[in-house]
Amino acid sequence: MRTVYPEITPYHTDKIKVSEIHTVYFEECGNPNGRPVVFLHGGPGGGIQPSYRQYFNPEKWRIILLDQRGCGQSAPFAELRENTTWDLVADIETLRQHLKIEKWAVFGGSWGSTLALTYGITHPESCTAFFLRGIFLLRKKEIDWFYQEGCSKIYPDAWESYLKPIPHSERGDLVQAYHQRLTSPDAQVRRSAAKAWAIWEGSTSKLIPDNQMIEHYGEDNFAEAFARIECHYFTNKGFFPEDNFLLNNVHKIRYIPAVIVQGRYDVVCPAENAWDLHRAWPEAELKIIPNAGHSLSEIGTTDALIEATDRF
Repeated sequence: MRTVYPEITPYHTDKIKVSEIHTVYFEECGNPNGRPVVFLHGGPGGGIQPSYRQYFNPEKWRIILLDQRGCGQSAPFAELRENTTWDLVADIETLRQHLKIEKWAVFGGSWGSTLALTYGITHPESCTAFFLRGIFLLRKKEIDWFYQEGCSKIYPDAWESYLKPIPHSERGDLVQAYHQRLTSPDAQVRRSAAKAWAIWEGSTSKLIPDNQMIEHYGEDNFAEAFARIECHYFTNKGFFPEDNFLLNNVHKIRYIPAVIVQGRYDVVCPAENAWDLHRAWPEAELKIIPNAGHSLSEIGTTDALIEATDRF
């Protein structure tokens, strides 16, 4: 089993102004002359972590990571204005041009897979390969499964805590009810809702629940950006023109090499999503990990991802 590469520090960090409102943080690690790859984090609103640098051989790869709008070290924090999928796609392309990179590989898991696919469909000429994990296609049925009914039947204990901030009269549309609270002018209302929303995802992300992960998701700063931005995107249906946008347009990137890594017992982004993507993109290599949930850091998922980045 492959494990992550040793800890590494960036050789270059900076921020780039991408709109009148937003400034985006990015960093570069590994070999400045290596093959470029951009890492797209989850959420939306999750931000990057130092461990994300460790999924690539630092002698072979020029590893670029960025905090998407409104999270991590990007500013302003938890800002929803000018924060859409298409804004993020434009930011990625702006960063590629800023760094004078002709083409790069794209690595993304969960929401990062959504963004990677959207970026690729929009700018296929900029992509050399895709490493995708925990596939999220942002269809209505996927949002309903995780935030309304479905996963609730597997994690009824954690679900009870997720429901607490929402009165019974508003539980017919939980995403909308959360949106009202996460955009409230009352900071305490926002914090309470953000914590419940984020802990729900942290509680379900691994096959074996991880208390350390749950605590991280419940931290005030992380939770506010994560919950506010996620709910903003989901309320707006990902800003896509149609529910099946990604599957309907994946033909635009079918000629580009790709690996899809999916946990068999992923309840956040169920394996059906990866299967549907693979059916629409049969050239992509699909690896279903038999002993994994949603998290990037589960042993089998880590092994498969690093095997793929080493091989490419």
